[in-house]
Amino acid sequence: MSFPPTKTFKRPESVLVVVYTRTGKVLLLKRADDPDFWQSVTGSLLWEETEPRQAAARELREETGLEATEDLRNLQLTYRYPILPKWRPRYAPEVRENTEHAFVLELPAEILITVNPAEHAGHGWFTMDEAAGKVASWTNREVIVKLKPKVESC
Repeated sequence: MSFPPTKTFKRPESVLVVVYTRTGKVLLLKRADDPDFWQSVTGSLLWEETEPRQAAARELREETGLEATEDLRNLQLTYRYPILPKWRPRYAPEVRENTEHAFVLELPAEILITVNPAEHAGHGWFTMDEAAGKVASWTNREVIVKLKPKVESC
């Protein structure tokens, strides 16, 4: 998919990075602009980024302080969904949908992270079921639900 570069509007293509542990905990971040909105690491691709993995690594670092390793895995899942009305002004007027690429990062155990206070008011490690019930996004929930059998079989 190709979009014309512009500095005025956000690119309607993003990444979702679900960080989880082998013991079945999922890292969630609480948005600073909406205390009821919990999510995994997310963010739009920059116009100059040529592949979603670049954005996934950048967002992971910016939002949690974690560095992407070879364990950052592209699930090869792509979701397309309508942009919520409150966020639509960030995009070009004709843009109504976003394309999201799903990634996961498995960690051995919960670790200390540093959230970006401009974006997030807090964070927590939750069980798979708790995390699936907390996240605001259906795509985020779906990735967590897909991970649960993999983690439980370990």
